[in-house]
Amino acid sequence: MNNFHTSVLLNESINGLMINPNGIYVDLTFGGGGHAKSILNKLKKGRLIAFDQDKAALKNSIKDDLRFIMINKNFRYLKQQLELLGISTIDGLIADLGVSAYHFTDNNRGFSLKYNSSIDMRMDGDIDQNGAHILNTYSRKDLSRIFREHADFKNPKFIVDPIVNSRVQNPINTTFELKDLFPQVIQSENKNKFFARIFQAIRIEVNDELTALKELLQQCLDVIKPSGRLVIISYHSIEDRLVKSFMKFGNFRNSPNKDFFGNPSRPFRIINKKPITPSITELKSNNKSRSAKLRICEKI
Repeated sequence: MNNFHTSVLLNESINGLMINPNGIYVDLTFGGGGHAKSILNKLKKGRLIAFDQDKAALKNSIKDDLRFIMINKNFRYLKQQLELLGISTIDGLIADLGVSAYHFTDNNRGFSLKYNSSIDMRMDGDIDQNGAHILNTYSRKDLSRIFREHADFKNPKFIVDPIVNSRVQNPINTTFELKDLFPQVIQSENKNKFFARIFQAIRIEVNDELTALKELLQQCLDVIKPSGRLVIISYHSIEDRLVKSFMKFGNFRNSPNKDFFGNPSRPFRIINKKPITPSITELKSNNKSRSAKLRICEKI
């Protein structure tokens, strides 16, 4: 097991890429390098370009392999970075959208409620906005938006009110200060799920995750060559809805684009109509994989 991150649905996702030993592939979420190493094992003269915006992941970079290139950037810069490398199209792309185990065990970045740490939540330490800034400066309207759109809270008023009322007296800077705003939840059986959704909403907003995902997926229309594969592992319904709609229709409207004559136009062929989920064996060895959904499509 990699202490940084245990790759989820490893065999299923690598098999889904249908790797050409001489092809060009991209791993958009390098993390601990599990998926990347498995791809390299199947390549001969092929190349692998890996992205990770977190500098902490660079320590896992693969050394002394001329087939491998590591890029310390958000995956929203995929097309730009490929162009800098002189690459116009690729044979396949994989993204594991989950948060690395490392982030949950790092007690300085605020990803986990286990530690009383500053509410940072930045994947890229160079961006200006952190979680505490959002909690202490966002309007009621914007706080409501992020908890509704990023965590599926239908009526987020009961979350927003304690935050806004508390910050008038004292800023909310630590994870325990945030937790203590909801004493009624702390005593409930569902507290872990509740706070996981709260933290998810803040993290998504801090890192602009949904916009970055949309930008990435749209670029796939240009960079993945015909018969190339797109392999995505998502972990919550908001991401999965975007991925499902894009793979099925090539957009986020959940309805097909139409040509001049009104005929539906679909850029991808769906490989697995239903998402692939972890096996019982994998769930026993890695409980954090329980919400993972793998979707695969092929460029037409």
